[in-house]
Amino acid sequence: MVRLFDDERLDHIVSDENLRIIQSPTIFSYSLDAVLLANFAYIPIAKGNILDICSGNGIIPLLLSCRTKAKIMGLEIQERLVHMAKRSIELNHLENKISVIQGDLKERQPDLQQSFYDTVTCNPPYFSNLTKSNHNQSEYMTIARHEVCCTLEDVVRACKLYVKPGGKVAIVHRPERLVEIITLFRKYKLEPKRMQFVYPKKGKEANTLLIEAVRDGSVGLKVLSPLYIYKEDDTYTTEARKIIYGK
Repeated sequence: MVRLFDDERLDHIVSDENLRIIQSPTIFSYSLDAVLLANFAYIPIAKGNILDICSGNGIIPLLLSCRTKAKIMGLEIQERLVHMAKRSIELNHLENKISVIQGDLKERQPDLQQSFYDTVTCNPPYFSNLTKSNHNQSEYMTIARHEVCCTLEDVVRACKLYVKPGGKVAIVHRPERLVEIITLFRKYKLEPKRMQFVYPKKGKEANTLLIEAVRDGSVGLKVLSPLYIYKEDDTYTTEARKIIYGK
């Protein structure tokens, strides 16, 4: 039986009811952004290696494990979240498929091979220019959501370090930082290849960006059809339901 601490809870992952994950309202709980990224990323199916940076409680590795036979590694800086992720991996009997390590993405990690991974995914902190007024009450959430421990450039640099030539980097972020993302991708020889804007519903501004780049890739960016999450009656669209609840 898995041991839970403080206000931790055990949740089913809705896209696969066979998977469960340890979460906490004050430490970390995954959001729709992680689900969208796990669905968006191109990953090797039969074999290969995947790295998830800023892995949190391990939600993206768990989601990707349903789509691939590849080995999946997670990197997370916060010890408490790593502990949660490892217990979730054990709970789902995925120790032979998923590993999570604690480490700072700004530093080269001895347990991670450079220029090795077929796909690198990342759901990084979104917000820069952190001030005292917009700190989260939880230090864990502040680190997860704000650029306290790493900047966007740190994230892109780490993705380039670990992805193999011709490999893919997929991240989820905010649309207002698109120009910065593309500029940094190209600085580190990651050529943007696919991009999709996510909208709460028709008539609203996009609030999420999904973008994928190829290391040392050729020029050529595809902008995918917009993804709408809700219909006018505030129920999920057909496409969003397939992503959230599985096909």
